[in-house]
Amino acid sequence: MPGVLQGGSMLTLALPKGRVLRAVVPLLARAGANAEALLSDDRSLIREEPALGLRFLLLKPDDVPTYVEYGAADLGVCGRDVLMERSCDLYQPLDLGVGRCRMVVAGAIGRAAPTGVPRVATKYPRCAADYFARRGVQVDVVYVQGSVELAPLVGLADLIVDLVETGTTLAQNGLEVRDEIAAISSVLVANRASYRLKHDRVQRFIADLRPPHPAMQEGQGGRGAAGA
Repeated sequence: MPGVLQGGSMLTLALPKGRVLRAVVPLLARAGANAEALLSDDRSLIREEPALGLRFLLLKPDDVPTYVEYGAADLGVCGRDVLMERSCDLYQPLDLGVGRCRMVVAGAIGRAAPTGVPRVATKYPRCAADYFARRGVQVDVVYVQGSVELAPLVGLADLIVDLVETGTTLAQNGLEVRDEIAAISSVLVANRASYRLKHDRVQRFIADLRPPHPAMQEGQGGRGAAGA
């Protein structure tokens, strides 16, 4: 049976609450996890399956890499955007192929490039600053947490850096993609010590998650987001 504990130790997984969790649960079910228990709305933030040797922590998405990096969880599910922005010291053994979108630079449709130093609104200040620095462009980065598309419409910013799936929201707000920074998806991340000390157990779990088709590819271990 996939995922059953056989002479190994308990694995703790940090999972993001919300839409990504719903997308990841079918993959975890392949490893034997109880999908109904993970999705139940009972407000408990720790879900355990002792027979499988699995414990799940349900967290805000931005907190997942912190719990994994500092060893409170062995593994976690995290978006590449969070890893790029945070530059966490984690292994990334598997791209889960869910939550696919793009990190882009966008601006008002038909509006000419601003003169001087453009102002860029984003919830990803590190990613935005790095992107423009690589191109030798000086920008003023303004941190905003939500409704980023509003910034160019009210004069807060000339451009935005944000995630898009279909581009519909941009178009509805009179914005267009100017450039793509990175392809984004959810990946499995691993604490470096756990990856070594629980290597066999981790590898069995990864094997259970990996699908029977090439849509998910094994990532590169390292700091930050692989391939970003």
